[in-house]
Amino acid sequence: MNRTMTDAVNLNDAVRFYRESMQLLQREGVPFMVGGAFSMALYTGIARNTKDFDLLVRAVDVDLTLEMFRRHGYRTEKTHPHWLAKIFQGEDLIDIIYRGGNGLCEVDDSWFARAPTQEVLDVSTKVCAPEEMIWMKSYIMERERYDGADVAHLLLNCAERIDWSHLVQRFGPDWRVLLSHLVLFGFVYPSERDRIPAAVVGDLTDRLRAEANTAASERVCQGTLLSRAQYLHDVRAQGLRDARLDERCRMTKAEMEEWTALRPRE
Repeated sequence: MNRTMTDAVNLNDAVRFYRESMQLLQREGVPFMVGGAFSMALYTGIARNTKDFDLLVRAVDVDLTLEMFRRHGYRTEKTHPHWLAKIFQGEDLIDIIYRGGNGLCEVDDSWFARAPTQEVLDVSTKVCAPEEMIWMKSYIMERERYDGADVAHLLLNCAERIDWSHLVQRFGPDWRVLLSHLVLFGFVYPSERDRIPAAVVGDLTDRLRAEANTAASERVCQGTLLSRAQYLHDVRAQGLRDARLDERCRMTKAEMEEWTALRPRE
């Protein structure tokens, strides 16, 4: 069998695995959404060749989901217990995502309330809403991976359908992260910057102006919410507190240390 035919067979096997996994979750009554490359393609038209398939489940359903797949003969692992698990069939895998790697953006019922229903691989299923995709992706600023282009493409293709008040609310105290992506959007697409509502930009810049010449009372580094590696000097050598230790970041100190230790060698 030549390489082209082998690749086609492998692709068919992977698609079958993805489809059967979604159907299994539906039969068992476990809520899930499609994310990752499939949802990006749906919203932006950008197709990517990926080696896995992203499904989002509620954090409270993770153990139930893994146990269900094991009962049906699949191999599973909690790869990073605070945010990511995997389902395996041969060389194919599915990522089960329930938080961001920084411990924020926990998947709960509110994600499903906003998720549209679409056809994915001939299965009618929920797909992660653009607001939640933007929220989760906005924090990914690693040296080896930066999702800012994904955020820009989502803004470009979904600006008119985005619930902007909901998106701003999602970021909460991290509104500067959202503002940074909106500023970059205007740089990347100068002819499209008027598609970002002026009221949203005005609100966020008013907040920025109100904080001018002020400083937080505590010496904390929030850069670790954006990159697990690039701000370690600040917390280890400069004595700033790691923001991932905040209660709102749903990871233990041991999980934080394990996740940090996996940073790529420089």
